[in-house]
Amino acid sequence: MIKRNKIIYWVATLWLSLGMVSTGIVQIMQIDEEVAMMHRLGYPGYFLTLLGVWKLLGVIAVLMPKWPLLKEWAYAGFFFSMSGALISHAAVGDPASEFFGPGLLLVLTGVSWAFRPGDKKFMSVNPSLV
Repeated sequence: MIKRNKIIYWVATLWLSLGMVSTGIVQIMQIDEEVAMMHRLGYPGYFLTLLGVWKLLGVIAVLMPKWPLLKEWAYAGFFFSMSGALISHAAVGDPASEFFGPGLLLVLTGVSWAFRPGDKKFMSVNPSLV
């Protein structure tokens, strides 16, 4: 892996992890604004705890060495969570400002996944494609 790709991977992964940990903690704590937003989006309050715990576990999976299949599942979970958030905000007609957080985390998920080192990949990929 060339140095540029390694830097891109780690910058994206650290920002992704920071975003997922911070939102995960806020969701587990069930801050009033988060609870109100979830109800406005049509989800039950307990969904916050579920999302928060899975986000924290996903960050652990992405950052720990080895376990490439678990990493794939964590990236998939991040993708589903953030794309679901975008769709949910669009469905209730939220303003564009509500799309920034989940949109940024979705992009960081994609960049981190695409630039991950070979030892973090579940199946080997042709290196010329990465």
